[in-house]
Amino acid sequence: MQLRAYLGLIRSLAIYYNPLRRRQLRAFYGGLLQPGDLAFDIGAHVGSRARAMRAAGARVVACEPQEPFAGFLRRSLPRDIVLVQQAIGPTETVARMAVSSLHPTVSSLSTSFAAEAAAAPGFEHVRWDRSQEVRMTTMDALIAAHGLPDFVKIDVEGFELDVLSGLGQPLPMLSVEYLPAFRDRTLAVIDRLQDLGLYRFNPVTGEAGGFLWDDWRDADAVRAWLKGLDPQGGSGDLYARLA
Repeated sequence: MQLRAYLGLIRSLAIYYNPLRRRQLRAFYGGLLQPGDLAFDIGAHVGSRARAMRAAGARVVACEPQEPFAGFLRRSLPRDIVLVQQAIGPTETVARMAVSSLHPTVSSLSTSFAAEAAAAPGFEHVRWDRSQEVRMTTMDALIAAHGLPDFVKIDVEGFELDVLSGLGQPLPMLSVEYLPAFRDRTLAVIDRLQDLGLYRFNPVTGEAGGFLWDDWRDADAVRAWLKGLDPQGGSGDLYARLA
């Protein structure tokens, strides 16, 4: 099982440290963040986005509980990136993560995500073959320790709403991964954000490296866009900023 976990790590490194992808991320975050901004990377995985945020001049806190990725980040991240080896969720507790050794990007703390994903388009080849116990803290606790972030990236495979459940104040800007096959989860995230403050939205499709729309649109517009997506379509990131 350990061999499979390390094969998953190698696979992720090959995907996320692709030179073209790295250049796109650096250019994108360079236009999004200002030097000195504070950024949280929730679900840092192999650290490619944390590094791109740092390259933009941001102060970065990277959260990653999953091994062997947390160990890789401990050894490889620049010393000025703060690594928090914990999951972020609704409460401070110990939780169990469903892990896919060979496809670790879809490992999840959501108790229902793995079961739903097994029958979803694009997940036919994925197996959640083990579990890992992880420590969990909340977004509010993370903010108390490090300050209110200017930007938060959340990529936690169906656990995004749980992350935001541990947040008691609006964030200036954040992003969440969306999956067309699980649009109801993203719609629930939009509802949660609207409870916290008045947000406007803009998607980035796949690894496009730029926003889909020329303008930032309201919650109703992004809900309609999500509902119109092909359930078999690819994933992306939905960005939200306070109006």
